[in-house]
Amino acid sequence: MRFAGAAVGTALAVVTVAGCGSATDRGDSAAAAAVRMLSATGAKDGTAACALLAPDTAAELEQSADKPCAEAVLAEGLPEPGAVVGTDVYGQRAQVRLSGDTVFLAVFPGGWRVVAAGCTARGDKPYDCVLQGG
Repeated sequence: MRFAGAAVGTALAVVTVAGCGSATDRGDSAAAAAVRMLSATGAKDGTAACALLAPDTAAELEQSADKPCAEAVLAEGLPEPGAVVGTDVYGQRAQVRLSGDTVFLAVFPGGWRVVAAGCTARGDKPYDCVLQGG
């Protein structure tokens, strides 16, 4: 699956919206969610990984793989979580850069959820992501 960049472009273009907590706290929370999701896939816990996906991301994954999210997410070959090297919060969206991966998240009721993962930068082109939502 390739990330066309629309969601990332939208995430990066979102005007900052007031939210709960400081930007640092929100960034830490987003980073923790990204690490938990990648840790779950590394531990072969598809159910826990899917619980941390945005609804559209989980639905697109199930549709494209033609199997339940808990099975499909483990087949994506997402990397183990590396060290968090940077987090940027853009209103209700966040980008978490880890050594070896970039994860995009959005705020949903109940907290941060992964919109795209397994993403690599391509210079001026949109990120290329293994896992993404519509």
